[in-house]
Formats: sequence, C-alpha cells, structure tokens
Amino acid sequence: MIKQITSVYILLLLPLFTLKAQVADTYFQDESEDEIEVEMSLTEVIELAHKQSLYSFRSENMYLARYWEYRSYKADRLPILSLDATPVNYDRSVVSRFNADQGEYFDQRSYFTSDASLSVRQSVPFTGGVFNVTSSLSRSQNLDDSEDIQYASVPVSVGFNQPLNGYNRFRWEARIEPLKFEKAKREYLQSLESLAIRATDYFFGQVTAEINLKIAETNYSNADTLYNIGKGRFEIGTVTQDELLDLELELLNASMEVTKAKVNLRQARAALGSFLALEDNMAIDCIVPDEIPDLKINPEQAMALAIENNPEILDFQQRIMEAQQSIARARSESGLSANIRANFGINKNADELGIVYGSPFADQQQVRVSLNIPILDWGLRKGQIQMARSNRDVTEATVKQDRIDFEQELFISVMEFNMQEKQVEISAKADTIAQRGYDVTKQRFLIDKVDVIKLNSARNSLDAARRNYISSLRQYWRSYFQMRQYTLFDFVQEEPLMKELDELLQQ
Repeated sequence: MIKQITSVYILLLLPLFTLKAQVADTYFQDESEDEIEVEMSLTEVIELAHKQSLYSFRSENMYLARYWEYRSYKADRLPILSLDATPVNYDRSVVSRFNADQGEYFDQRSYFTSDASLSVRQSVPFTGGVFNVTSSLSRSQNLDDSEDIQYASVPVSVGFNQPLNGYNRFRWEARIEPLKFEKAKREYLQSLESLAIRATDYFFGQVTAEINLKIAETNYSNADTLYNIGKGRFEIGTVTQDELLDLELELLNASMEVTKAKVNLRQARAALGSFLALEDNMAIDCIVPDEIPDLKINPEQAMALAIENNPEILDFQQRIMEAQQSIARARSESGLSANIRANFGINKNADELGIVYGSPFADQQQVRVSLNIPILDWGLRKGQIQMARSNRDVTEATVKQDRIDFEQELFISVMEFNMQEKQVEISAKADTIAQRGYDVTKQRFLIDKVDVIKLNSARNSLDAARRNYISSLRQYWRSYFQMRQYTLFDFVQEEPLMKELDELLQQ
C-alpha cells in the first residue's frame, strides 16, 4: 500500500517539475538570446579588472590621494608667495572727549581703510624656523574730512621666526613622509594583487557554476536513460518496483538540479560581469587554466623579499617613528617654551600715493623674545610625557608581535603554496580515475551486472572529483597571487613588481 501511494505521489509531482523546468528553460533562453559571449582566460580577466573594475578605480585614486599628500609635504618646503588684502574696511565710532570750555562731549569719527600685502614665506627645515619677506601698502581716509587721506607703505620687511623648544617638525616630517609615500606605492602594487585574487574568485565561481550545470545536465540525461531502461526491465521482472521508483525519483531530483544550476550560473555570470563593469548584454566564457607554472618558492627567499618589499614592514617603522615623534613633541611642550622673532625693514607714511615709495624711508626694526615657563601644572605636562612613553612602549611591543605573526603567516603561506601543485596533480588524476570508474560502472549496469545503488555511488564520486579539481585549481591561483602580494615579486619572470607609476599620474 505504501509503495502504491509513493508511486502515485511521484506521478503527481512529475508534471509540476516538468513545467518548472520548461519555464526555467524558456526564461534562460530568452535572456541569453541577446547576450554576447566572449572567451577569456584567467589572465585576460585579471587584466580587464585592472583596466575598468571599480576596485581598480578606487585603488588608483587612493594612491593618487597619497601622492598629492606627499606633494603637499614637498611644496611646504618650497617658497610660498601669497597676497593678503582687505579691499574694504569701514569703521564708524563715537569717542568721548573733554575740554575746559565744553566739558565732556562726544566726537563721531568715520574712516575707510584698505590694505594689501605681498609676502614670500620659506621654511627652514634645518632649524624649524620660518623666513619671510613682505611688502605692504595701506590707505586710510577720514570720511568727515575728505582731504584727510594717509598712505603707509612698507616696501620691504624681512623677518625670521624661530621656536626654541627643541622640537623641529620639519625633521620628523622628513623622516616620516617619504616613508609613508613609499608605503603608499607598495600598497597600491599590493592592491593589484588583491584585485587578482578577487578576480580569481569570481572567475572560478563562474567556472564552478558551469561545471555544476554540466554535471546536472549529464546526470539528468543519465537519469532519464536509466529510468527508461528501468521501465523496460520492470516489465520483464528484472527490476523491482522499489528500484524503479528510486530511478524515477532520481530523474525528478536531476531535473530540479538542472534548474537550480542554471540559476546559480546566471548569478555567477552576473557577479563576474558586475565586478568587471561589463555591459548587461555581455557574458564571459571562462577558459579553465589547466596548466600551472612549475614553481617552488624558497621560504628564505620569500622572507627576504617580503622584508624588502612588503608595505607592512614600512608600516612597522612608521608606527615606531610616530611614537617617538609624540615623545619629542610632549617634551617640547612640557618645559620652558621660547620663541624668537626678528623683523627688519623700511617704511614711510605720506599724504599722496605718488611719494609713499619715495626716498627717504624710515627704518623698521623689531626683535621679540617670548617665553612660557610652567610654574604649577599639577603634573599635567609630566603626565603627558609619561603617557607618550607608555604609548611608545606599547607600540614597540605590538610591532614586535606583529612582525613575528607576519613572518609566521608568510612561512605557512609558502609551505601551503608549495603543496598546491601536488594537490592539483592528485585532483586531476582523481578526476580521470573517477570518470573511468563511472564509465565502467555504467556499462556494467547496462548489462545488469550492478544495481542502482552502486551506479549512484560512482556518479557521486565523479561529481565530487570534478568539483575538487576545479577547487584545487582555484586554490592554487589564489595562493600564487597571495605570494606575489606578500613579496611584490613575480616568481615566474623572476623580477620585482616595483615599478614607476608615472603613467598612472598622467592619466
């Protein structure tokens, strides 16, 4: 009775699954009519990702931002010419006055002034001071008396400002900023390898989806053939009803797997197309890279290259320098703070603009020394120094541990990569053996030498072997680009990835 109910249930579900498969086939056929398929290898996909993917665009602009930050640091050390002007300044005020005849009275005054100055500023990195040359002109007019106009000129004024607290930001910037820019260049090159890893994931994600669809279609074809054979044998009594129902259920499951595999393939193609910024009507036909480089990496060589090229090593140095800089800054702000400013020039006041620049001029001299001496701060500044020292100690300990972790992670990655070639070879052989085993089992089933259970087991082994082979290829190329990312070195061409980025800046 249970067998009869199961048979009726399957017969009822069969039209539904058939209808779903037909609808799915019609949907994918309609969507694929206008698609343009382009065959591309993994290398070509990576090159296209470098050219037009959003990730590449973002990496380039992050590098450009760091480049202009470095240019700003360089420009700060060059002479800077600037113009400061106040074209309009109206001032109206009431002043209280007193005389013997009138007593206290109020006098209203209205002035219109304007001024402009042209200055050249030059930083002095050796001392940390600032040298400047200024020329200025101002005009002042009493609006209550139209003839009361005064001009004041400073044809040239030379000044120098020098802090005496012992902290020279220019020296610290000269040590840190070039290091930051060099790190930015290497981070950009590293981002290209990260982009290759992402492209590899999307590429093999589609390849896996294509393999799964082929497996699903093959399984459906085999299930349909076996079901038809089973029906014939059921009629002559060599196949039981249970076995026939199993074959029919396998056919239904295979039909659903085909539909699901088509959906997954559509999603994988859309993900790859979106990553590569392709048009909606374009699709990539992935060419699986069956051949891999015959490559073994020496761990000692990889470690030396990573220490020489990896931006994390520069980041370790930068973090320690910045911690030391914080201590130097805290020390300069904790004790006697002094600043000296000297200014020498000539000036002249006149009623007419034509003679305000005429000789003779009056001398203008100024020397100012300012001091700030902490008397009682309740240990505030001492605490700031101790906090800076504690931060430095923590940074040094953290960097030391990060360096150890980095070296261990790199060593493990090298060992894993060196095993990937063997894994690919084994999985390729396993795929070949599984295919032969399935073919033999299928032929024996056709001559009624094995049952359905053994046939299904052989098919499952074949499917797993194919998927494992694609997975091993994917893991090999991911590991390969990870090694390039660690070391910024091309082990196939045996040359460093470090290169000039002038072409990028000219785009």
